[in-house]
Amino acid sequence: MKLVPKILLEGKNINKVYGHGKKGVHAVKDVDFKFAEGEIVSIVGESGSGKTTLAKMIMGLLKETDGELYFKNQARSLKKFSERRQYWSEVQAIFQDPFSSFNEFYKVESLLKNCFKLRGLKLSKQEMEDRMREACIFVNLDFDELRKKHPFELSGGQMQRVMIARIFLIHPRILVADEPTSMIDACSRATILDMLMKLRKENNMTIIFITHDLGLAYYVSDRVFIMEHGNIVERGTAETVIAHPTHPYTKQLISDVPKLHEAWDIG
Repeated sequence: MKLVPKILLEGKNINKVYGHGKKGVHAVKDVDFKFAEGEIVSIVGESGSGKTTLAKMIMGLLKETDGELYFKNQARSLKKFSERRQYWSEVQAIFQDPFSSFNEFYKVESLLKNCFKLRGLKLSKQEMEDRMREACIFVNLDFDELRKKHPFELSGGQMQRVMIARIFLIHPRILVADEPTSMIDACSRATILDMLMKLRKENNMTIIFITHDLGLAYYVSDRVFIMEHGNIVERGTAETVIAHPTHPYTKQLISDVPKLHEAWDIG
């Protein structure tokens, strides 16, 4: 008997318009989606396609102009501080620029300690230190070496790892990863992707990749959504969408990646 996937996040007719009237820019247009527990989804598109705007609405950092978002089968409400805190304890993000994601005046130790506050955990000083050290070991960082440093004293790769250490401590149900490896070298990129895959396996976490990288989308995703000018123009399994595209925009994206184009001879 085939199990029906548990839907964690659903969007119905999601729209985002910047500005008003004729000068308004329709960044996301009537987008529908359902993301299931434990699956990896990639939202793929070029700059200006609306994918990052959609990610920010999923995170609750932007208010949708129209439409409804549902989390765990309940209409999402973020009006109260307590509602936002609860939502962000279960839905977290890793952004493209790790340095803009943290308060520069906070040291690494404080950034990690805030994870316990977000989860409402009351731990002893030793318990917090043990968990922070464990999280840093998971991402190949030395907690004692970095604990008193500020974000600007770390490299881009170290900051990305600190962001993943936060995810390790928070254990969210959903992770929105917006170009999480774009600022780091190829070796570190593979390592960080491997860490995210381990977290997904251990926590049955849903990962939503926001990316322009079709290779990443193909190799890590269960499903792929293609966005163009605010619209989802194609969706389906990674194999179906990337190896057998039907929409002209998807075919154009693939034709711009020589190895993919040659491998599947997509016309």
